Amino acid sequence: MKVSQEMPANLLDDSNKILALFLRTRRESLDPARLGLPRSGRRRTPGLRREEVAMLANIGVTWYTWLEQGRKVNPSTASMAAIADALQCTPAETRYLFILAGLQPSEMPIASKYEEVSAASRRILDTLMPLPASIVMPNFDIQGYNANYCRLMGVDLDNVPHDDRNSIYQYLTNDHWHNLLGDDDIVLPIFIAYFHAGMTEHRGDPRWENLLERFFEASPVFKHFWEQRHEVRYIENHTMTYYHHELGPFKIQKVNWFSAPRDGSRLLVYVPVDEKGERIIAMLEHKEMN
Repeated sequence: MKVSQEMPANLLDDSNKILALFLRTRRESLDPARLGLPRSGRRRTPGLRREEVAMLANIGVTWYTWLEQGRKVNPSTASMAAIADALQCTPAETRYLFILAGLQPSEMPIASKYEEVSAASRRILDTLMPLPASIVMPNFDIQGYNANYCRLMGVDLDNVPHDDRNSIYQYLTNDHWHNLLGDDDIVLPIFIAYFHAGMTEHRGDPRWENLLERFFEASPVFKHFWEQRHEVRYIENHTMTYYHHELGPFKIQKVNWFSAPRDGSRLLVYVPVDEKGERIIAMLEHKEMN
């Protein structure tokens, strides 16, 4: 979006002025006709008038004018959300507005219903064979997977209900999955630290809250750890030991690539780090699912 006026030299030191400039630039970029506003009277400036933004956002014209002039008016979360909606802001622009206004950025909630993996993502997963790979949402819902991922984890996810396709839930309820990853004392603190961090950014998201309740119901141990431990950590690449029921332990490096949206999914690829791991991964292609 083109800036409509020259930025003063000291602007970067003043969030209010940056916010004001962004609001004006965004307002001037909108077409009144596309928003259903009449083209009455002569418009001296492009885009919407300030009073039109105030009307769409259901806020006072004078207050909005002060905001666009860079005055310190302490906007509320509700008023800033209404302004972002009136100005047709994208999620990234809305987050930007909230930060400049000194408010907690609004987060885009994860969709509560299952969404199919795209054709392009499916092609990537299949191309990665024989390496096991999955596409995982921030709440550990498994959105996509290839055949060797299912063989590695010992479950045919095609036959698992969408709401149960969650790697933490599978660890808590699927014996093969649980035994493959190892003891609760090692695995659960990691899962809980990840989920604690995610819950903080997705407060009020029904899918996250429902998942947490399901984890509690599935495992009293998970509930105990959740209430006792308050560590947080973010997703990272790391090497961990898997325990094959026939061939014993082997090491795999878990490598993550994140998609473009800030709170989007990640591609998780399982890469063997030694000859034993290579041998076990190679065997998966010839293993039939139960």
